[in-house]
Amino acid sequence: MRITYLLISLGFVALMIGEMTAIPQRSFAIERSQNAKATFAGGCFWCMEEAFEKVEGVVSVISGYTGGQLANPTYEEVSAGGTGHAESVEVTYDPNKVTYQHLLEVFWHNVDPTTPNAQFCDHGNQYRTAIFYHDETQKRLIDESRQEVERSKSFPQPIVTEIVPASIFYPAEEYHQDFYKKNSVRYKFYKWNCGRSQRLNQLWGKS
Repeated sequence: MRITYLLISLGFVALMIGEMTAIPQRSFAIERSQNAKATFAGGCFWCMEEAFEKVEGVVSVISGYTGGQLANPTYEEVSAGGTGHAESVEVTYDPNKVTYQHLLEVFWHNVDPTTPNAQFCDHGNQYRTAIFYHDETQKRLIDESRQEVERSKSFPQPIVTEIVPASIFYPAEEYHQDFYKKNSVRYKFYKWNCGRSQRLNQLWGKS
């Protein structure tokens, strides 16, 4: 009788432990599924990565290439032009902590939307500005955001930023990821010499 009772008790404890350990796993799976993606092209992806990684609610930012025809492009191929890709960032974010609308505001205020096929000192189609929408809701919010920028902007030039469907995103080589952190001196030298901050201040004012 004692052995039977002990076996039953042990089985009950094992069942309870199994349920307790399963709860956080289920919660983690639900939490992960709540993350969403946003894809932007704003010239140098090092600079865009820095801008979005500072936003609370952003989970990760990956530098890469999208919007072109060549599969698995390299940095050398994209930077030479001709592949159709743009230097881009794929932003994973938690919609419970940051809205897509706020990400759009961050995008606009970190690019020069008036220049086609160039950003600051970088020239070529691979440096164009673009917003790649992942669904119709994002497209609607982008359109609304662009209209608001057009209405409130202080500069006279029209906005030429592309609004196009998202396509395959190819992560850039590892040495490009978090470049602004891993090579901070070189990055700051490039950013200043490129005139990025200076032009952004002209367009949007100092933040």
